[in-house]
Amino acid sequence: MPDEKARVYANRQRAYGLFGRDTDTVVHAHLVHDISVAAVTQTNNGTWLPRVDGLITNEPGCAITMNYADCGPIFLYDPVHHAIGLGHAGWQGAVKDLPGAMVRAMQAQFGSDPAQLIAGLGPSIGPCCYEVGEPVITAVHNAFADPDSRLIPQSSSLKPHFDLPEANRRNLARAGVRHIEQSGLCTACRTDLFYSHRAEKGKTGRFGAIFILNE
Repeated sequence: MPDEKARVYANRQRAYGLFGRDTDTVVHAHLVHDISVAAVTQTNNGTWLPRVDGLITNEPGCAITMNYADCGPIFLYDPVHHAIGLGHAGWQGAVKDLPGAMVRAMQAQFGSDPAQLIAGLGPSIGPCCYEVGEPVITAVHNAFADPDSRLIPQSSSLKPHFDLPEANRRNLARAGVRHIEQSGLCTACRTDLFYSHRAEKGKTGRFGAIFILNE
């Protein structure tokens, strides 16, 4: 059974409260594992932007948030134009190139130079734990020129493991981003710190990221 909505919102309020925010003073996204990116401002506070997996803003004081449970958090910061982006990329976001779509959206909206962006990849399921079959294998082969570097054979299984963090990193690099930091943490390995849809067989919660552009 899922958690009661009242408990979910109470936990979110506690998290937002650490930054002096509440549900009505952050911008949310209704995630759909695709590549749509929305530019937002504080006029969007308290709303869930429909069908987007990337949020970007250049408005000081604007806070953007998303929830995760194995998919990869993508953070972008433009120190020149003072803009940020937050994304959500699981295997579908990786093969469709959500990270690259975020970079291109920041270029179009804010004039960002990809080479000047600072990117961070948050905790996600790692290649140690992410066994995949069809349709992931075919999608990876169709999306990447060197799919075998992302699909790692396993001696103990007929199915390969997908390297989601590396796929997201290479998407950012392919888009021209040079400075990319990775957490190195696997959500499936570290259920003491994070939620994992795979490791906990779908009976789990979500951890969140809150990204705020300072005044």
